[in-house]
Amino acid sequence: MRRLVMWDIDYTLLRGGGVTTRAWKAAFTEVTGVEWRDTPNFGGRTDTDICTEVFASHGVTDCTPERFFARYVEVVHEIRHEFAEQGALMPGVRAVLARLADDPGVVQTLVTGNVPQVAAVKLAAFGLGGEFDAEVGGYGTDHAVRAVLVRRCLERAQVKYAESFHPVVIGDTVHDVTAALANGAVAVAVATGRTAAAELAAAGAHVVLPDLADTDVAVRALTRQKATSG
Repeated sequence: MRRLVMWDIDYTLLRGGGVTTRAWKAAFTEVTGVEWRDTPNFGGRTDTDICTEVFASHGVTDCTPERFFARYVEVVHEIRHEFAEQGALMPGVRAVLARLADDPGVVQTLVTGNVPQVAAVKLAAFGLGGEFDAEVGGYGTDHAVRAVLVRRCLERAQVKYAESFHPVVIGDTVHDVTAALANGAVAVAVATGRTAAAELAAAGAHVVLPDLADTDVAVRALTRQKATSG
């Protein structure tokens, strides 16, 4: 049985340098006419979940998430050059992706809180994208709850490839870990974001890595670790 490796984007593959936060603020004010006051915690959450909180905290009742996301995607495209200028790939990412791409027993995709269009822009800014079957990915417009994104991704992959997979989720937050565990997936955590390694381990991650700099260790965790261990 092949492995479906589901990658988080932000602080797992790359850091965006605050570009999407600026786009959120600009699009929100343009679409709603309300001045931005409160910035939520974006880490590990879906854009649908964040949008619900932002609308509630700003008292917005006459705008739909769909209308907001349409303008948000446009703003991200307008400033997409800033990702490469102000962001960076996380350590070891290219080497790990390349090794997994050469493994016939692995299909790589995305499970990210980003809307799909923004996910694509972020990856393209760093020359990534071809390594992933983005068509079967789980995205922030699928559902507010991250665990549902993992389930949708796995279902899409099973339908497209007409086979079952060993699911593996890799991310940098407790949300990534709990979403993996809720779906019986291997949870590989990287302490490259704002969540400490100890907190990721306490959440139940099967493997916690400081980063992906050691290619052999990272590939082994993603291709050999069992969901029943750890």
